[in-house]
Amino acid sequence: CPDAAGGVPELRAELAALAARLSRLESRERGVGGSGPRGAEPGGARDPQQVAAAARLEAAAGGCRVPCRLGVLGVSPKENHLGGRERQRIRVPLSSSPARRVAGAGGGRGGWLSPAHAVPAPAAAPRWEPQPLSYQELQSERTEVPVSRLLEETALGRPGKEDSGCGQLVWVGEPVVFGRADSIAGKYGVWMKDPEPVPPFTRDNTWRVDTVGTEVRQLFQYEEAEQLARGYPAKVHILPRPLESTGAVIYRGGLFFQPRHSRSVARYDLRGESITAEREIPGAGYHGQYPYSWGGYTDIDLAVDETGLWVIYSTEKARGAIVLSKLDPETLEIRRTWETNIRKRGVANSFLICGTLYTVSSYSAPNATINFAYDTASGTSRALSIPFENRFRYLSMLDYNPAERQLFAWDSFNMVTYPVRLSRA
Repeated sequence: CPDAAGGVPELRAELAALAARLSRLESRERGVGGSGPRGAEPGGARDPQQVAAAARLEAAAGGCRVPCRLGVLGVSPKENHLGGRERQRIRVPLSSSPARRVAGAGGGRGGWLSPAHAVPAPAAAPRWEPQPLSYQELQSERTEVPVSRLLEETALGRPGKEDSGCGQLVWVGEPVVFGRADSIAGKYGVWMKDPEPVPPFTRDNTWRVDTVGTEVRQLFQYEEAEQLARGYPAKVHILPRPLESTGAVIYRGGLFFQPRHSRSVARYDLRGESITAEREIPGAGYHGQYPYSWGGYTDIDLAVDETGLWVIYSTEKARGAIVLSKLDPETLEIRRTWETNIRKRGVANSFLICGTLYTVSSYSAPNATINFAYDTASGTSRALSIPFENRFRYLSMLDYNPAERQLFAWDSFNMVTYPVRLSRA
């Protein structure tokens, strides 16, 4: 082969001599007719040196691959000095009788290619043995999942897990209308879902309170938001005490609200249908002392986010600035309080996401903004300018639902939601 013979220059000269001897040998066979020692048949007696030379030549040729043909004799296709007839003769298989006699014609020079220069035959490829295949029976089943559950699977993750999905608010989408109040009592109101429901209630249950009136006691219960849109409640709860304004929330199986004409917060148990806890918020303004800019006795506003239950209010000590307190949802005990530098009457509404308070600039301007944020982790506030649409020009309620990852709002008879987007913390 070219790689094996390239280091033996004298092979080319011997190739020419070999071709000449081969030509003379064939001429003799045609003339003599096979008589004498040189014309003996393959089965006859031969000189041992001839046999050894032929064996070496055959061993060298046997180690050559098909593509190198002449290369086994030291000639590449570009360097071939032989005519077509000589090449024809040399390509005769070495196992045939004339080829075996070539070594004998050369006498003692038959060993022109030593076994040391022969290229070993390529190793045989291992045989592929397919392994027996095994099969496993698969089963599939289909389960209907409410949209509210699917929203938990977004890139923001699940609240309460290692990746809570918390971050800073960077975008609020266009409002989506879910239902509309059919009476004047529904010009202002509050509608809610429980982000952490307690059986027999689920996240599909929807709750609504129409807050126009002096004795607001009716809490409407719906099995799902679609039932709310049709306007047919599954049940109507009559609260033991009337509530004030639109600051109520549903959380962990209870309705948290401000009883009318008080600076207190109460918990109404949805299963037991009774008030299980009530606590006064020290110094909190009420019944029009420190409301949002739209009025409506919105002095005390409750909120829920990924971290728990909050109350938003102001005091005389804070001079009308927003004060935040974290509440225990069972006892309503105040765990911690933050005083901000955001004037409560100067904003239309507020909500919390991941421990940060956000405020809305206007309740009636169609192109309002989320204009301030207060981070309870650092105790600092900053100005924002995130577009916020008041489609129906009278925003009376705005809360964040951490399970739905949406804002719930009441905008002049209309119950709407806003999608939001958070940056990674």
